[in-house]
Amino acid sequence: MTSTNSSSGVGVIDKAALVLSALEAGPASLAELVSLTGLARPTAHRLAVALEFHRFVNRDLQGRFVLGPRLAELSSAAGEDRLLAAAGPVLAHLRDRTGESAQLFRRQGDLRLCVAAAERPVGLRDSVPVGATLSMRAGSAAQVLLAWEEPDRLHTGLRGARFSATMLSGVRRRGWAQSIAERERGVASVSAPVRGPSNRVVAAVSISGPVDRLTRQPGRLHAESIIEAARVLTDALIRG
Repeated sequence: MTSTNSSSGVGVIDKAALVLSALEAGPASLAELVSLTGLARPTAHRLAVALEFHRFVNRDLQGRFVLGPRLAELSSAAGEDRLLAAAGPVLAHLRDRTGESAQLFRRQGDLRLCVAAAERPVGLRDSVPVGATLSMRAGSAAQVLLAWEEPDRLHTGLRGARFSATMLSGVRRRGWAQSIAERERGVASVSAPVRGPSNRVVAAVSISGPVDRLTRQPGRLHAESIIEAARVLTDALIRG
């Protein structure tokens, strides 16, 4: 039986914690969950289903309860300070190497948020200030942030998007995305995924600039640089 050393005094929270702790060891049927937690069967079922609704718990192919994706998302968010600390020098190097403005995006519901940026100092550039929110329906960063999502969220995210499921399949295969005038006329971009300790995509690193300079195949010019920047940021998160 899973137990805790002390009670918080909030019974429903303590019981939910018992369920999550029991699932830490692996998948469990309802009967196994009852045995592991010592909870009454109706209580264990009610809590597991409620946690499933909020994506803290999921089901495997056998219908057993397993830990859900929301826990990985919260774990990734907890590493954001490390990500932002590493982002400054990485984006500056990426900007200098490519000659284009560089950005780091995280998903925020139906939008993507620019959490760090290194602007091209002179000449024509695509300026995306820190704190700006952009659509998840267009742009290479949006493609990257959606491409590795769970099937149901991916399907929902494709509604009204300027890219297709086939394009996202190509993104997963290559490991990077490009867009040409997808978000804004005359602007091109290239992006790659940044992953957290659970290997989940937590951010997208990008460069963007005028199509005239990046060409209509910006990935050919800059995919290698983008992938390298994403690798450095991923390493910063994984190593903690």
